[in-house]
Amino acid sequence: MGKRKRARESDKNNEKENVSKEIETLPATVYSDEPPKKQTKWTNKERVLIFSSRGISFRARHLMIDLRTLMPHSKSESKMDRKDKLFVINEMCEMKNCNKCLFFEGKKKQDLYLWASNCPRGPSVKFLVENVHTMSELKMTGNCLKASRPLLSFDPTFDKEMHWSLLKELFIQTFSTPNHHPKSQPFFDHVFTFSILDNRIWFRNYQILEEDGSLVEIGPRFVLNPIRMFEGSFGGTTLYVNPHYISPNEHRRVLKAKVAQKYINRVHVKKSLETRNTGQSYILDPTDDVFVTIRPEEATGAAKNTFYRKAD
Repeated sequence: MGKRKRARESDKNNEKENVSKEIETLPATVYSDEPPKKQTKWTNKERVLIFSSRGISFRARHLMIDLRTLMPHSKSESKMDRKDKLFVINEMCEMKNCNKCLFFEGKKKQDLYLWASNCPRGPSVKFLVENVHTMSELKMTGNCLKASRPLLSFDPTFDKEMHWSLLKELFIQTFSTPNHHPKSQPFFDHVFTFSILDNRIWFRNYQILEEDGSLVEIGPRFVLNPIRMFEGSFGGTTLYVNPHYISPNEHRRVLKAKVAQKYINRVHVKKSLETRNTGQSYILDPTDDVFVTIRPEEATGAAKNTFYRKAD
């Protein structure tokens, strides 16, 4: 019996030694005292801050609200004073824990500009927003569920030039809803389309009706005219300047000049007519009415009797 107990104890000691050797060979993180970290499915932490400056129009305000509704990963902020510098937005994004920003800036209560920036390192782009139509204004038949994820569709022109490629990557990171976002729905039922025409970016939003790809427009719709691209966030070295851009002030000045030119042309035409029509076109003899000859078939009344008396 004593020999059997000794054999069992030796086997147990050998097993303990083997286990200790295996533990030493394994990495230290497996047997660390720290509790294991919880793995979350939401790995893309993109958040977009959407707000505006004071002085924007009611249509621009409704457009901003529509974008907040379509982007569940967005956050809001109170209006910024126009006297503040744009660099303050980087600090606001840091406090809101946002790494992307869409800032609507209004000027002269009629012009709307949009800043799209990657905070705080850049790049950033400044657009002129044109032809704005909101969801409530369009009254389209399409509809999509709130907080659903959109598909992004880009024009092939975005891959032909460098500045369009940079804008495409910025739009992908800004408008795409992260997968497994807590406020989003796990399905796709609408499409954001970005098309390039006339050196502008045309934005449209369509609902996916059937699996065959039939679409119907929802809204909103607007046109982005790029002005300038910067290396940093809301400033820095200029990467691209749009040579086809015409400022709204210059456009209004040209329209006023055209209207003034029409008035000037009318004045010139009137003066030229006055110079050409100086008086009578030919000289008249004042005695032509006294010594007039009347034919018998043309005479009437007293003139006819006089004619016959003279004839007698």
